[in-house]
Amino acid sequence: MQHLERIFSSSPNRIAPDSKVIEACIEACAECERACAACADACLGAPDPSQLRKCIRLNLDCADICDTTARILTRQFHASLRFIRAQIEACALVAAACGAECLAHAGTHRHCGFCAEACKRCEDACRKALRTLPSANA
Repeated sequence: MQHLERIFSSSPNRIAPDSKVIEACIEACAECERACAACADACLGAPDPSQLRKCIRLNLDCADICDTTARILTRQFHASLRFIRAQIEACALVAAACGAECLAHAGTHRHCGFCAEACKRCEDACRKALRTLPSANA
C-alpha cells in the first residue's frame, strides 16, 4: 500500500479529508476479494460442494464487488460521492452476508473461517470509510 499512500498524499484529488481511512478500505477490499476467490475455490474442492452452493455464490459476488469497490476508491478525480457511497454500502452489505455464510461453515471448513475474518475486516473498513466521507450532497 506504500505506493498508493504516496500517490494519494501527492494528489490534489481527494474524496475524503482522511485518505488513510480510504487507503485502509481499499486494502481491506482487495484482501477480501482474494480471500473470497480462494474460499470459493476451496469450497469447490470439498467432498460435497453442492452443500456449499450459497457460500460459493456469495464468495464470488463478494469478490467481484470488493474488487470493483477497491478500483473505484482508487480513482478519485471528479468522483461522485453519491455513487461512491452506494458502492461502499453495497460492499459492506455483501461482505457482511458472505462473512456470515462463511462463519456458518467454519466448523467443518477451516478456510471459510479465514474468509469470514477477511469479510469482517472489509465490512468494518467500509463502514468506517462511510463515516469519513463527506455527505453525498457535498
